[in-house]
Amino acid sequence: MEAEQVQLPINSSVEELVTVGPLAVADQALCIFLESPPLVAAMVDDIQRATKCVWLEFYIVQADSAGNAIANALVERAAAGVDVRVLYDGLGCQATPLAFFNRLTAAGVDVLAYNTIWDALRSVRRFTRIVNRRNHRKLLIVDDAIGYFGGMNITGGEADAAGGAGRPIPDTDSSGWRDVHVRLAGHQAVELADSFDRSWRRALRLRVQRRPRTYRRGRLPLGAEKIRFYDSGPGRRHSRAHRVYRRLFRRAQSRITISMAYFLPTGRVLGELLRAARRGVRIEVVVPSQSDVKLVERATRFMYPRLLRRCFVIYERQRRMLHSKIAVIDDEWSVVGSANLDARSLGFNLEFLAVVRSRRFASALRDVCDYEVAHSQLVTLEKCAASGRWEQYLNWCAYQLRWWL
Repeated sequence: MEAEQVQLPINSSVEELVTVGPLAVADQALCIFLESPPLVAAMVDDIQRATKCVWLEFYIVQADSAGNAIANALVERAAAGVDVRVLYDGLGCQATPLAFFNRLTAAGVDVLAYNTIWDALRSVRRFTRIVNRRNHRKLLIVDDAIGYFGGMNITGGEADAAGGAGRPIPDTDSSGWRDVHVRLAGHQAVELADSFDRSWRRALRLRVQRRPRTYRRGRLPLGAEKIRFYDSGPGRRHSRAHRVYRRLFRRAQSRITISMAYFLPTGRVLGELLRAARRGVRIEVVVPSQSDVKLVERATRFMYPRLLRRCFVIYERQRRMLHSKIAVIDDEWSVVGSANLDARSLGFNLEFLAVVRSRRFASALRDVCDYEVAHSQLVTLEKCAASGRWEQYLNWCAYQLRWWL
């Protein structure tokens, strides 16, 4: 299969990189999506072609143009006798009208909600655990042959402009968020289906078979080109995310590039990053200049001076809300998934990560990161010092809450 890189402009006055691929990696065809409209269009097209199953698992499904386009395709496939299932997060979809999901159920779609507010209220003893543990994954599997994974929720442009999850975002001169989602075509889509099935069983409170010990420890894939998928959570005991990131950062020899919506590494993950910097590894971090979660923005900015003094290179993405969760290590290893580098993703949520060992894929993600850097401003110690004492105090306060953000 020939590897090819394609760059398509968004329909606006400003050209934006919105897709990359297809890329041939480990006998799979991978296409990278960077914005919601082309991703939703591709998902609808694949759903409409389904003959056996369509399994969808998302933290947020909005009842907007994107959500309704997906819903219409699901309803049509369910009427054709296809096994259609939808698993959504009870808190993530709290702003989505129940009528949206009732319509799917009435059409023959199996619909489940994970850890709803009502579940929490029915169990006072487990209230905090239920509220804290969210299904933050974003998966779509079609016929065990095509799979989607990454950081995007099912939202359209008007949902992004309204704040995605019901939260306002900063004023921008371009609508929509920047993110990374991947379409995989190939035999490893079966592994995505297995991951979905485990989440489905967990939502039904059924027994989930334990993973092998090497998997639980987050062992990295061997071989010249490999793709390995990791379920993570719920809870720190079952988190593969922090193990995977620690192993990758420990392995780094020359360069780590991180593009992250919520960058608040804690504990041993932060420790491995600092040790990598001491080894002389160049560490570049791209974060949103104005986050949809203001406390996270402030807590991240509190970390700037400490990281900059250790030779981290930090950029703030301008104009667009950066929502990606990717990392590239030594132009060989890449991570794409739903997990942020923060306490919630590393220790509480249900997450999904793909670790790709491929120079071709790493190069493509590096190009994506370089594109975001080109639309960013460099953070310096001088700029940090120029912020007022009140701002610095508020940032300190936000950082004290980093374990609960």
